[in-house]
Amino acid sequence: MITSEKPIAQRVGFFSDTWTIARRAIRSLLREPEFIGPALAIPIFFFIVNIGALEAFVERQAGIDYRAFQLPVGIVFAVTGISRANMLVTDIQTGYLDRMLVTPIRRVSLLLGLMIADIVLALALATVVLLLGFAVGVNFGTGVVGLAVFVILAMAWSLAFTGFPYTVALRTGNPAAVNSAFLIFFPFAFLTPSMLPRELMSGWLKNVAAWNPVTYLLEGMRSVLSEGWDIGALVKASAAILGLAVITFTMAFRSLARRVATG
Repeated sequence: MITSEKPIAQRVGFFSDTWTIARRAIRSLLREPEFIGPALAIPIFFFIVNIGALEAFVERQAGIDYRAFQLPVGIVFAVTGISRANMLVTDIQTGYLDRMLVTPIRRVSLLLGLMIADIVLALALATVVLLLGFAVGVNFGTGVVGLAVFVILAMAWSLAFTGFPYTVALRTGNPAAVNSAFLIFFPFAFLTPSMLPRELMSGWLKNVAAWNPVTYLLEGMRSVLSEGWDIGALVKASAAILGLAVITFTMAFRSLARRVATG
C-alpha cells in the first residue's frame, strides 16, 4: 500500500505546483492588457501591407490565394517570442524566485507553469489574426480539423521558441536582453518563402530558405488551407518544431538548473 501511494502523491504535487505557477502567470496577463496591442501590431501590419503590395503579382504568377498564403506568416509573427520571460526577470530582481527556490516546489514547474500561460497568450493572439483572415475571405480547405491542426502547429511553434527568452532571462536577469531575444527570429522569418512561394524565389535566398526550419513550418500550415492533406508537409513542419524544442528546452532547463545551483 505504501509503495503504491507515493507515486500518486508525487504526481499530484507536480501538477499542483505547475498549475499554481501557471495561474499566477495567467492572472498577470489579465492585469497587462496593454501587452496585447504591441504583440499584434507587427503581424497585422505585415499581413495588410504584404497583401496590398504583392497580392495581384503573386496570384498572377503562381495562381494561389495570396491572402491564405499570408495568414500563416501573420500567425507565426504573432505567436513567436511571446513569453512570460519578463515576469521571470522581475521575479529574479525582486528575490521572489529565490523565495520560491527555498520551498519544496518542483523546479521544472517554475518554467512549465509560465509556459502554460504563454500558450494561453499565444492562443489569444492567434485568434485575433485568424479572425482577420476570416474577415478577408480566407477559408480552410481541410475544414474544422484542418483549422485545429493549423492552430496546434502555431501553438507548438510558439511553445518551442519560448526556450530562447527564458534562457536569456535566467542567464542575465536583464529585461532589455529578454526583449531583444525576439530579434533572433527576424533573420529566420525573412529568409523564408514568407512573401513569395519557393518556386518564385531564386539564387542564394532560395537555397537558404531550403535549410530554414521556418520554411517548413509555414509550408505545413499552408497545406491545411488548401484542398486535401499534404502529410509530407505536415511531417516536415512537426520535425522543425520538435528540433527547435529540443534545442531551446535543453538551453532553458539547463539555465534553470544553473540558477538553482548558484542561487
